[in-house]
Amino acid sequence: MAEQLIIEGSSKTEKYQTLLPQTQALLAHESDQTAALANLCAALKMSFDWLWVGFYVVKNGELVLAPFQGPIACTRIPYGKGVCGTAWKENRTLLVPDVDAFPGHIACSSSARSEIVVPVHTIDGKVAAVLDVDSHQLNEFDEIDAHFLESIVTPLIRLFPNDTPYSNSISFV
Repeated sequence: MAEQLIIEGSSKTEKYQTLLPQTQALLAHESDQTAALANLCAALKMSFDWLWVGFYVVKNGELVLAPFQGPIACTRIPYGKGVCGTAWKENRTLLVPDVDAFPGHIACSSSARSEIVVPVHTIDGKVAAVLDVDSHQLNEFDEIDAHFLESIVTPLIRLFPNDTPYSNSISFV
């Protein structure tokens, strides 16, 4: 049976500082991609009580819904579309203080007000998935979140091998 996460501290940084080693331990010996993604979603949702925490995995030239916690979500997101597709295309973390101000935002939930999307990479740097986090508050996310969420997803690199057909671009055959 998994142990309960212990989150200490009153500031966002303190919470992340106690969460990070726990998520690293959670992932250290996990070889199943679904199990790892699901537990990370649960740990983040439980720790911060955000509206939605989940992953989209690159499959056949689009992002496909993977483990998540929160309201029903969009199941597929095209390359370069919305915040998730743009983070994939640009291969970088995107902070969106107000989703209504983001050109082309895909509204999976009308309750979402701000968002952060963090790419998950293969060893050779290709985007294999994205971590998507939505909040019901404006301006919820900042560089502290970006720094720690990037650190939290880094161990996932071993679950997305290079020989898997992930890509930063689309090729149609």
